[in-house]
Amino acid sequence: MIAAFLTATIPVFSQLEDVMRHVLNFFHTNVGLTWAWSIVATTVVVRMILVPLTIRQIHSMQSLQLHAPEMKRIQQKYKHDRQKQNEELMKFYRENKINPAASCLPMLLQLPVFIALYYTLKHFNTNFHVAKNADLSFLHFIPSIADGTTAHWGGYVLLVVYVGSQMASGLFMAPTAQKSQRMIFMIMPLVFVFVIARFPAGLVLYWVTTNLWTVGQGLITRRLVQKTPAPSPERRSSRTPPKDDGAAGNGAVADGPEPKPAPAAAATGQPRQVRRKKKKSSGRR
Repeated sequence: MIAAFLTATIPVFSQLEDVMRHVLNFFHTNVGLTWAWSIVATTVVVRMILVPLTIRQIHSMQSLQLHAPEMKRIQQKYKHDRQKQNEELMKFYRENKINPAASCLPMLLQLPVFIALYYTLKHFNTNFHVAKNADLSFLHFIPSIADGTTAHWGGYVLLVVYVGSQMASGLFMAPTAQKSQRMIFMIMPLVFVFVIARFPAGLVLYWVTTNLWTVGQGLITRRLVQKTPAPSPERRSSRTPPKDDGAAGNGAVADGPEPKPAPAAAATGQPRQVRRKKKKSSGRR
């Protein structure tokens, strides 16, 4: 079964590799960029194409952030019944036109680009027939983008930048996530760095570029979107009259403050008597 799956997907990977080869060759030959900067330019173009989906992603995050207290109440109400909790959350999503999957769509669409770039860099010399004196470096600290990331000390610097950018982009992509989920976003780059270290340096460069784009996009979004202030609770003091719950329960509406009771003297019509204190005798006569 696995062999059949690989046989069916190899032609797809080969086609993706052909497309990526033509794109990189365009930026290198026609625009005049180096191979490393061609990867950066390709990343920027891909993210620009995904801008409409990114806008939908931002709107979905805003909706999740706006309705976060209501979803939290649903989770607390059905915390002992996971099935009922999921049903109520899905019902809430439908009623408020929220699509949680919209936040993952741009990331999924970048996966074919990532795979295509991986195979293109893996067969770099075969695809482009690069001469021995060709410039494959990036910013003079990575000798070759086609070599492994840890083949030179510059690759370790690139890995550090990757970890920092991945953490920052993860925080911007999930602003409404719970504390435990945000911790996972912070730990995941530290785990994946050992896997990514075996990839070609050009692939890590692509990943760093898309992470920096996400961070910049998140900063712009936070500046443009106004945050809705949380409603402040009513402050009560010793002079604040208590609410009449009985009237509210019977459906009566109070037009104004309740009048104070009249004094007892005014009710009887008799003058108010004032009691005088008796003087203490001094003991002398």
